[in-house]
Amino acid sequence: MTPSRDISRLIEIMAALRTPVTGCPWDLEQNFATIAPYTIEEAYEVVDAITRGDLDDLREELGDLLLQVVFHAQMASEQNAFAFGDVVEAITRKMIRRHPHVFADKDGNLASSHVKEVWDRIKAEEKAERAARRPPEETPAHKSLLSGVKAGQPALTRAMELQRKASTVGFDWNDPRAVLAKIREEADEIEAALDRGDKQELAEETGDLMFALVNLARHVDADPEAALRATNAKFERRFAYIERALEAQGHTLEQASLAEMDALWNEAKGEETASEGRKEARP
Repeated sequence: MTPSRDISRLIEIMAALRTPVTGCPWDLEQNFATIAPYTIEEAYEVVDAITRGDLDDLREELGDLLLQVVFHAQMASEQNAFAFGDVVEAITRKMIRRHPHVFADKDGNLASSHVKEVWDRIKAEEKAERAARRPPEETPAHKSLLSGVKAGQPALTRAMELQRKASTVGFDWNDPRAVLAKIREEADEIEAALDRGDKQELAEETGDLMFALVNLARHVDADPEAALRATNAKFERRFAYIERALEAQGHTLEQASLAEMDALWNEAKGEETASEGRKEARP
């Protein structure tokens, strides 16, 4: 088996890995549920490469993500449900249908402001068609406004979408300060749960606080996922400053006290603030 630029080679490799007896024991043990977390992880790796501007890494990560698609398609093929070619056909049909302003046989281009309206309308039509194809027993008795918010999204993103959906019927705050008051309320409930020492209650109240924080992000037009990624990067930078400073003093992290590390953290924060000020002062 040799590498190739042809997608069929990747499909062949995946089929070989899933062949009983001669295939890979680990690959043979997997199913849709066990592979799903890897699919999400690889999507995040793609985003990370884009954020870092590393196109070589992006090429590799896109390949890893493509492998996830091939893996799921192979397992579906083994169950005679669908094959990789069916996945490709479905998405090409969908893209052609959702872009009538590009692929239609008639003249007339849509303005960019109207493209999303057409996209959303056609998506709704497709969703209704899929619902109509489902057996009656799979149709839920109650059709909720929130039913269209996909369950497989990252929790922060899904929280944002749930809130947006609810806001369309007026179930929302009008002022970010009202959300801030809710955050304080949730923090107080966590403090009360700490006094009781109930782990399950603490987990639930922590989730409530995070949901309220996402709500605040939505009201101030901030993407909670992007905001948290930026904070993660900031934490890494400042922690690396602590490591470098301690190393310069001939100390290790294990030898340093919390007070020492906290002081160095504040130094790192001060340097970043001063650096940002210098940038803003430039003509």
